[in-house]
Amino acid sequence: MTVLIIALVILALVAALFGILSRDNGKERVQQGPSCSTCTDDDERCEQTCMLEAAVREIEYYDDEHLDRFAGRPSDSYSDDETEEFADVMYTLLPSDVAGWNRSLILRHIEVPDALKDELIALLTT
Repeated sequence: MTVLIIALVILALVAALFGILSRDNGKERVQQGPSCSTCTDDDERCEQTCMLEAAVREIEYYDDEHLDRFAGRPSDSYSDDETEEFADVMYTLLPSDVAGWNRSLILRHIEVPDALKDELIALLTT
C-alpha cells in the first residue's frame, strides 16, 4: 500500500512539473498561417484576417487616386467612360496586385462597376 501511495505522489509531482513547464506564462500563442499574399478562396479566415489587418493600416493606392471620387456610388450607376477608368487601372495591374487593389477599393468604399465584376473575379482566381 505504501508503494502505491508513493507511486501516486511521484506521478502527481511529474504531472505538476510537466504542467508548469508546458505553460506559456499566460501568453496566447499566435498561430502562423498563410500570408495575405497567399490567401485563396478556400480559406475565408485568411481573407478576413487580411481585411482586418488592412483596415488598421494606411490604404494602399495603385495609381488610382482619381477613383476616389466614386466613393459611395452604387456599382450599377457608372457610365461607359467611368467604367473604362476602372478598366484602365485593373488591366495594368500585376496579377499579384489585383487582390490588394480590390481590398483597397473596398476600404475606400468604392464599388467596382457591374460591367467589370466578372473580369475582376476572373483575375482574382488566376
